[in-house]
Amino acid sequence: MGRLFGTDGIRGIANKDLTCELAMNLGRAAAMVLSNNSRRRPLFVIGMDTRISSEMLSSALVSGLCSVGADVLVLGVVPTPAVAFLIGKYKADAGVMISASHNSAEYNGIKMFSGDGYKLPDVLEEQIEEIIINNVKDFKPVEGADVGKVTYMKNAVKDYLDHLKSTLPNSLDGLKIAVDCANGSASVCAKDLFEQLGAEAEVLFNEPDGININEKCGSTHIEALSEYVVKNKLDLGVAFDGDADRCLCVDDKGRLVDGDQIMAICAHDMKERGRLSKNTVIGTILTNLGFIKYCEENDINFIATKVGDKFVLEEMLLEEYNFGGEQSGHIIFRDFATTGDGELTAIQLLSLVKRSGKKLSELAKIMKKYPQVSINVNVAADGKVKFYTNRIVKEAIEKAKEKLSDKGRIVVRPSGTEPKIRVMVECNDEKMMDEVANEVAEIVKSELSSEK
Repeated sequence: MGRLFGTDGIRGIANKDLTCELAMNLGRAAAMVLSNNSRRRPLFVIGMDTRISSEMLSSALVSGLCSVGADVLVLGVVPTPAVAFLIGKYKADAGVMISASHNSAEYNGIKMFSGDGYKLPDVLEEQIEEIIINNVKDFKPVEGADVGKVTYMKNAVKDYLDHLKSTLPNSLDGLKIAVDCANGSASVCAKDLFEQLGAEAEVLFNEPDGININEKCGSTHIEALSEYVVKNKLDLGVAFDGDADRCLCVDDKGRLVDGDQIMAICAHDMKERGRLSKNTVIGTILTNLGFIKYCEENDINFIATKVGDKFVLEEMLLEEYNFGGEQSGHIIFRDFATTGDGELTAIQLLSLVKRSGKKLSELAKIMKKYPQVSINVNVAADGKVKFYTNRIVKEAIEKAKEKLSDKGRIVVRPSGTEPKIRVMVECNDEKMMDEVANEVAEIVKSELSSEK
């Protein structure tokens, strides 16, 4: 058995890769590792998204925690960043979110947060894995009055929304928007959030049935939102993923405004207001070259990390930076949050639009995007491991770099959350970009794919 944790928690097909037994043992191991050696009973908060399997896995996790003497506050369906925030609000030792983010309904996942609201560092994940995989410590079940207590928190969503609203310096009165909830966690709170802040919000895909999460909607399927905004002549649209920790937008013309563009718009505003810590933005190796050029031209420092908002945050914490994110829409405003927060990102951007008096289409011109293409190749179970040693794949990547020269770049990497190898090429010459991307993707497929 390999590592359980990827770049964003544990993820797999529910009841196959991610079983009730595994969830229960994760609860037991997490209680042992994350209780901070407290003399009192450890306290955990648990939230979940709208997948049909989330209740099942949440119940198993709660059982595991309680069986070793941990108390649990059950939040119900909430966004992932709500869990991170409510850990501190409720003075818990740790938190857990049951979600597979942007993945389809058959998948689910478990994300863990430490007592400070940050995603677990590798060292704590490894300790939990050691307990489960190698049985380095025995689970110690408790009895009688020592069994953990479960409390259902009726005000979890309200407490989270009160926090979000407190971050804005102005109302959103007069803005007419569409909101795509991806039939996920945002369905329980997005409409209330935007309307309480004064926006006229037309909410789409907010009727989850357990299996329609992310289905042709949300931040990975922006087309329906784009069409709706244009047809109804709205100011803009915002789209969340299944657990609402990422946000993408479409402008008044229906054009995508991705995470890099959102960061450019917000970084410019934060710098002007003296709010950009150390005049620095943290991105990843996949951040568009256009954003990097924007930073160079506007005297803003840019630092790139590995892909994953977890790594962006780690870099931010090292030097006390306060702003960063990913092209996918994971944006971290560390003055207000300890993790990527889609709804926080949306209201911060909307506040900026309102204060500026400009349309989002005009604001987005601040950065010129370089043409970019990404191809995902499904790989066999061991394909992600073999990627690092396959000579033919490595040679293909090196040839691609030589062909692109100084006209662009290529990044090929295993996904941290899915059984895929991702091929990304960026180049001013779109014909060359497509040729290079397809050539490398075909070689990856022939060498590593599960679809040979």
